[in-house]
Amino acid sequence: MGFVSEFKEFISKGNVLDLAVGVIIGASFGGIVKSLTDDILMPILTLLTGGLDFKDWFVALDGGTYKDLAAAKAANAATLNYGLFLNAVLAFLLMAFAIFWLVKLANRFKKPQEVVVADPGPTKDQVLLMEIRDALRTR
Repeated sequence: MGFVSEFKEFISKGNVLDLAVGVIIGASFGGIVKSLTDDILMPILTLLTGGLDFKDWFVALDGGTYKDLAAAKAANAATLNYGLFLNAVLAFLLMAFAIFWLVKLANRFKKPQEVVVADPGPTKDQVLLMEIRDALRTR
């Protein structure tokens, strides 16, 4: 099998196409979730916390004191930036919250799929018992 025909077979498989569509939709959906987080949820959270921002919460490992993180970085001080970590954790939690509610909303619009349960039919034991019953009736 040549390289081109092998590649053509690989690309034409449904899994690759499904994955490509999923990645494209996922990237677009990421933009929606980012906008929901940054433009709607974060302003509400900022209002509720009185404008509290963790970005300048840090510890200078050289023992110096600096006005803010930018000043510490300008002085080339090694810093432990726990405030930026807290911001990242909060952003993740808000993003997860937004995704949860978007998926919950999207699931409301899905049509419920009907589950068709096929009758499995009688088991071998049941068939044997039915034969015995029928034989007794015909006596």
